[in-house]
Amino acid sequence: MSESEIPESDRLGGYPHPREVADFKGQAEAEQALFDAFMSGRMQHAWLLTGPKGIGKATLAYRMARFVLHYGTPEKARAAGARDLFVPEDTSVFHQVAAGSHPNLITVRRPWDDKNKKLKTVITVDEVRRIGHFFGLTAGERGAWRVVVIDSADEMNANAANALLKALEEPPPNGLFLVLSHQPGRLLPTIRSRCRTLRMTPLDPEEIATMIAAAEQAAEAQAAGTRKKVTLTPEGERLMLAHLAEGSVGRALSIAGSGGLALYRELASLLVQLPRIDIAALHTFADKAGKRGADDTYETMIELLTHWLQRLVRAGAELDSGPDIVEGEGAAMRRLAAGGSLDRWVEVWEKISQMTARGEALNTDRKLVILNVFSMLEAVASERAGA
Repeated sequence: MSESEIPESDRLGGYPHPREVADFKGQAEAEQALFDAFMSGRMQHAWLLTGPKGIGKATLAYRMARFVLHYGTPEKARAAGARDLFVPEDTSVFHQVAAGSHPNLITVRRPWDDKNKKLKTVITVDEVRRIGHFFGLTAGERGAWRVVVIDSADEMNANAANALLKALEEPPPNGLFLVLSHQPGRLLPTIRSRCRTLRMTPLDPEEIATMIAAAEQAAEAQAAGTRKKVTLTPEGERLMLAHLAEGSVGRALSIAGSGGLALYRELASLLVQLPRIDIAALHTFADKAGKRGADDTYETMIELLTHWLQRLVRAGAELDSGPDIVEGEGAAMRRLAAGGSLDRWVEVWEKISQMTARGEALNTDRKLVILNVFSMLEAVASERAGA
């Protein structure tokens, strides 16, 4: 496999990579914080961008990287009339960052395992040690910035985390670390303490619906002249996807790309029947979601199922569980949540996560896993109904 064919762990399907995205919406406060810090002339050398996966952390990181590489100093940015982190698409910096070829930018992420022909499951220490070599090189211009994007720090193994800590302790002049984390509480406290934390928030459903349309149009433009086909989400379904995504445009695009909305409708249509489910329909569903080679479908199904159970618990706690996507699902959630402590459903949610993880580890037939999951759901629903 040539270098250009190696998949990127931080790319979502056929959609544009975050470093290729020019427009940025929904995180104005986070962008303003970075902009103000740079323009003040007192830019922190390391930033920890936190928040749920898929809310724009990587897009903002590359947007910041382009900005500092393009302008270099607050004076130049001020002279150009910069009001935010925008850099025109027709600049050489934009093209180099988009192509992953800018000499003063390095991305640390899960590497390709050439032996096993797949991406490694963690960021290794060797990947983090590239930072030392990168900073050892002379920047293209005297005093030019050199930027490190780590996507994401959650995927580092212990040795890699310690290597990053060492790099953060000895930052070079005009060195900038943009460290992304979905679960910052799991990072070394010493890593967190050496970064300025920038918390980013889930996006509004309306913002996500707009972003879905923009991402799909960009993917369609990139696929023009190739054999790749991009399926555009109908306008009426974008908001449904946005509600399923719970504030994450990345999750919305992932669901859309795997046919997840149709899958959700099938899944929810079974769940609203609890505690008595149409067995034939369940087997048809399990055949589709659990068949060999349908990895994306299976993973999306498990994610959607756990999402449905989370909504059920919220409904039982009289919190907003979101609008119905399948008729009657809100009423079914309230019915299933009634009649006892919600702890039982939280326990089921945890057991399903453990069951599916164990099934993957033991290479258990996925259809059997799905049937076992629904058997557990039926049992708990029957308990609640007093059946």
